[in-house]
Amino acid sequence: MHNARLLLFAIFAAGCLQTHAERMPRLKRSIHWADSMLTVRYLHSDIDTLYITRPPTMWTVKARFNISASRIHIKGMYDDVSFASKMDAKRKSTLSAAINYCGISVGLSINPAKLLGRYNDTEANIHSYGKRTGFDIVYQNAHNFKGWYESDVEERISLPADIMSLRAVTASAYYVFNHRRFSYPAALSQSYIQQRSCGSVLMAASYQGQLAKIHEAIDSKLRVHNIGVGVGYGYNYVPSHKWLIHLSALPTIIVYSHATTRVDDERTRLKYDFPEFIFTGRCAVVRQINRYFVGATVVYNLTHIGSSRHLQVDNSQMRARAVVGYRF
Repeated sequence: MHNARLLLFAIFAAGCLQTHAERMPRLKRSIHWADSMLTVRYLHSDIDTLYITRPPTMWTVKARFNISASRIHIKGMYDDVSFASKMDAKRKSTLSAAINYCGISVGLSINPAKLLGRYNDTEANIHSYGKRTGFDIVYQNAHNFKGWYESDVEERISLPADIMSLRAVTASAYYVFNHRRFSYPAALSQSYIQQRSCGSVLMAASYQGQLAKIHEAIDSKLRVHNIGVGVGYGYNYVPSHKWLIHLSALPTIIVYSHATTRVDDERTRLKYDFPEFIFTGRCAVVRQINRYFVGATVVYNLTHIGSSRHLQVDNSQMRARAVVGYRF
């Protein structure tokens, strides 16, 4: 019986090894096919190589330092009394690293202050910068706002950090008309290299949704959903072979707006006051040093809704990044 068990085990092990040996060539062929497809896609992009080129190597590693900030500015009139308030969220700093192969990137980000329990807000950033299309999506759940409030009948007073909370999603997408000569990713993700100065008209679309709550004796909420479309412009200036300076502006006019306030059980729909808009601006500076590169980028979003005759809300977000990378 013992010999029979050993024989059965040997047959089972041999079968597993044979199956594994048969699968290994298939796996290698699949990996080779996928790598070949990525290489062809990477090296044969639809670009004018007099203006844009791919880096000479396919691997890139990057270390990044990120800072983000958010502000809400409110103005309005209530019972013929004008008022204003400005609230700033606590700034967030993160360290991140990323590795890129043939234009596909994987990264990891940490927030030292949150690991130490000094930062309680949550923020997530998703971005994709392609040569023809791209987008930014930012989710924010902030509680650490500080600021002030004043009115015609009341002097300016400081507001505590726990008086307001905000949950917001901001998204901005673009389409590049001159994508063969103007490269967004050369400035913002460094997956291309801009060789000559060039600009492009941009089609833009944006979305902003937020829920702001004031935690006082009187519970109040502001809920907003906005969609905007517009046309912008971007320019990559190459003063020398190793430098790149990028500026772009994407203003969008809000074409759909749904904004309401609720104080206790009383709900009010806010009127649309033209022009309401969502603005996205980006700038970057990149310096090439052989296979190394260093750079800094800034993305700025501003949503403007309402009017100071009733209620005006300006919500701004800024994200700045310093990056050091190596291509191999």
